[in-house]
Amino acid sequence: MLPREDLLKGIENRDAIARVIDQADQAIKTWEVVCSDFLAPPELADMQQAFGRLTEVQLLPWGGYPQAERQRVAIARAELPLEATQVEIAALDIAGNFLFDPATHRDFLGALLGTGIVREKVGDIIVLGERGAQAIVVPDLVEFLELHLNQVRSVPVKTRRIELSELKIREPKKKELTTVEASLRLDAIASAGFGMSRSKMVDLIDGGDVRVNWKEISSASHQLKTGDLVAIRGKGRLEVGEVAVTKKDRYRVQLTRFV
Repeated sequence: MLPREDLLKGIENRDAIARVIDQADQAIKTWEVVCSDFLAPPELADMQQAFGRLTEVQLLPWGGYPQAERQRVAIARAELPLEATQVEIAALDIAGNFLFDPATHRDFLGALLGTGIVREKVGDIIVLGERGAQAIVVPDLVEFLELHLNQVRSVPVKTRRIELSELKIREPKKKELTTVEASLRLDAIASAGFGMSRSKMVDLIDGGDVRVNWKEISSASHQLKTGDLVAIRGKGRLEVGEVAVTKKDRYRVQLTRFV
């Protein structure tokens, strides 16, 4: 048995990680590959933190495409070979005419959950504008959703399974920029990267809308470093690149914003 309480120390999403620990115990005991439900980015970060020191198990996250936010995790004993094809996921096409009644990500998610399934069984949802959306789900639910997901908002839809290769992935838009700041404080770097006032950024931090490496940060003075990822709810992400000290002892920071 894995040291459950030790692994859960300092973990924010305890319930989700506790389930992964149970599944890891099962994988060790049965010598089989076990798959978790879909985990959100903060839960994936907690999982990496909790399992990072263990040598007896290996974990492989996969969400259907390289940039997927929500991912299932294949868990196996360290001695076994493990590859992405062992992460069981399926893709659905949700087709309808949304020209006169546009639907958002929230609308498609609401329609999926409205059939009675839980959020943990659904991965990323790719909205395709007026023709509908694509969704990644656990394979066990494909037939159920093909039968029961027949309307989103006021629009009738046809739901059918498709191959993962048919997913219409939009590469995230990137903007490279450089800022020079007196410090590496979160509020200073993030306000420059997202193009907003420092006071507005402090309000977002205080409101719990800002995460660094998927961990909620409540301190505006939190120090950033190269490789950190800053995410603001509804506004995209910012990656901290190379940091150099100028002759005037200020920090020149390379940033990449994803929108």
